Amino acid sequence: MLLSRRDLIALAAAVGLSASLASGARADDGPLLVFAAASLKEAVGSLAEAYEKETGTEVQVSFASSGALAKQIEAGAPADVFISANTKWMDVLSEKGLTVKATEEPLLGNGLVLVAPADSPLEPVTITRDLDLAGLLGDGHLAIGETTSVPAGTYGKAALESLGLFASVEPRLAQAANVRAALALVGRGEAPLGIVYATDAAADPQVKVVGTFPEGSYPAIVYPVAVLAESKNPAAASFVAFLKSATAAASFTAAGFTVVNAPSTN
Repeated sequence: MLLSRRDLIALAAAVGLSASLASGARADDGPLLVFAAASLKEAVGSLAEAYEKETGTEVQVSFASSGALAKQIEAGAPADVFISANTKWMDVLSEKGLTVKATEEPLLGNGLVLVAPADSPLEPVTITRDLDLAGLLGDGHLAIGETTSVPAGTYGKAALESLGLFASVEPRLAQAANVRAALALVGRGEAPLGIVYATDAAADPQVKVVGTFPEGSYPAIVYPVAVLAESKNPAAASFVAFLKSATAAASFTAAGFTVVNAPSTN
C-alpha cells in the first residue's frame, strides 16, 4: 500500500519521537526535573513553587533516598538537578562524569536527633555512652534509614558506633527506605524510637525530640547540589542559583537547616 505524503511525515515524526524516548534524551523546553533527598520535601517543595511563580518555569521534584536517586541517575533517569543528603552519593555521580563539576557545591547542613511518638511518656534524655538505648526500646525497634544507602541511616549508625551503642541495638533496627519512612514508623507508633534529622522531627507533629546526638559523634551532615551533565534544560543553573539566594536561605533556615555560605541579600 502506498503512503501519502502526510502519512510519511506522520510516520517520520513518530519514529523520531520513539528514538528520542529510547535514547533518554532530555528536552530543553520541558519541565525542570529535580531529584532531591527525602528530608528536603517541604523546604525544596515550597521553593520549587516559588521559583515557578517567579519565572514561569514548571519544576517537578522527585523526593527519595539519596542513594536511590543516585542509582536512578546512573541508570539514565532524565533529571536536571540533584540535591543529595550527603557527599557520598554526589561523589559517586561526579566520579562517573554524571554531574557538571563546576556546579557542585555544599548547600545545607543538618543535625541528628532521637525521636519518640508525640504521646510517648519518655522524658528527654542525654545521649552519651552511658545511655541504655536498648532498655529504652523495651520490646520495640529503633527506626532508622537503611544504614548502607540512606544518608540518615549512615549518619545514625556512625553516631551509635562512636558512642558505643550500636552493638546493643543492632538486632533491633527497623531499617527504612528513606528517612521519612523511618520518621513515619515512629509517628504511627510502630517504633518507640527513631533516628532522624532535626528538620524531619520539626516537620512532623506526630513525633517529639527526646535527645540530640552530640556534634562530633557523626560526620558533618552536608547537602551538596549540582546540575547533571546530561541536562539540556537552561533553567537548571538558574534553579540552583535560586537555591543559593537569600530568599531560599531564609526558607531553609526557617525549616531548621543550616545554610552554607548564606548570602545577606539576593
